[in-house]
Amino acid sequence: STTEACGDTPRVIIGSPVAGIAEDEIIDGSWAIDEIHERYIGSKEFSNLPRKFKTAISGSPLLDVVHEIKDIAFVGVEHPEHGPGFDLWVGGGLSTNPKLGVRLGAWVPLDEVPEVWAGVVGIFRDWGYRRLRTRARLKFLVADWGPEKFRQVLEDDYLKRKLVDGPAPAEPSGRWRDHVGVHRQQNGLFYVGFAPRVGRIDGATLTKIAETAEAHGSGRVRTTVEQKMIILDVEEAQIQPLVEALEALDLTAKPSPFRRGTMACTGIEYCKLAIVETKQRGSSLIDELERRIPDFDEPLTINLNGCPNACARIQVADIGLKGQLVLNDRGEQVEGYQVHLGGALGLEAGFGRKVRGLKVTSEELPDYVERVLKRFQAEREDGERFAAWASRASEEALS
Repeated sequence: STTEACGDTPRVIIGSPVAGIAEDEIIDGSWAIDEIHERYIGSKEFSNLPRKFKTAISGSPLLDVVHEIKDIAFVGVEHPEHGPGFDLWVGGGLSTNPKLGVRLGAWVPLDEVPEVWAGVVGIFRDWGYRRLRTRARLKFLVADWGPEKFRQVLEDDYLKRKLVDGPAPAEPSGRWRDHVGVHRQQNGLFYVGFAPRVGRIDGATLTKIAETAEAHGSGRVRTTVEQKMIILDVEEAQIQPLVEALEALDLTAKPSPFRRGTMACTGIEYCKLAIVETKQRGSSLIDELERRIPDFDEPLTINLNGCPNACARIQVADIGLKGQLVLNDRGEQVEGYQVHLGGALGLEAGFGRKVRGLKVTSEELPDYVERVLKRFQAEREDGERFAAWASRASEEALS
């Protein structure tokens, strides 16, 4: 729905793209999303919040809805006594003053999710910082109160009851959270995730994707928060024909780490806030890195953003690139990027570091990324991830 898709309201709720479908799902949160929408979206009760309010609900063990950077998130967990339910998170958000969400340590059963959601939104409505718009997001209130006080106010003043203590989400079994590749469904069929180039697909290709989904599946297609797509309900005999049909459209289900891990915001081509171009730069960067470092096989995220607002989540990428105007070696002002290194989501979530004075022009970008990745390959310890290496590497190694 487009109801409350903008303004100081509860924005569209993000759910797992394979909710009710994936074989490894902990719990299906679809009912809660529908119920919240039915009860509260468009209601005067929450139509005038201090600022926008973002929600994510997922029962996937892949942690596939970037719950760490939402105002509120319900993350699927298995309670040792009560069974499947959700771990409650609040206070996440990026933009120019990023903060990671925090756990309240509460386990919420599916049928209580709408009530708890309304309680958290009620706190934001009543206590959010309306006088200063730059501090009007929930993350600032949570940072000032802390999770203990926030939970106490939620329980005592809004729910009028105590919540059940619960476990944290388990560590995902894989490094990727995008559902790319072939995966088994609950009904014995399969879904196939594939990687467009930096999230851009033209209308003609979308039509071909729809036709391909009808030919090899049931016609159902989903999108992910990682700028990927999924075709559902594929019989085992149709997997290889589907993968080949996608490859013919340059939509691979077996992408390189660079193709899989690079995402970009809309950029200057269509966004009035952007300072630099992003989509074509990202696509060209993929091509260059695949050509220059063909043996690179480590999961890696490269996020390009056209302005400081972080729609492409630059602070939590292995390599985050914030668009701005920079000076080239001739003293001319050109498009370029401030570099963030070593950010991550997941159980080891953190923001990337900025190397003092490090900015690269768009033209220099492939050379810079190649140089840093080759240093990572040369210096990393066994099993070390890029984010961990970047956090300990010298500024010289990152320059």
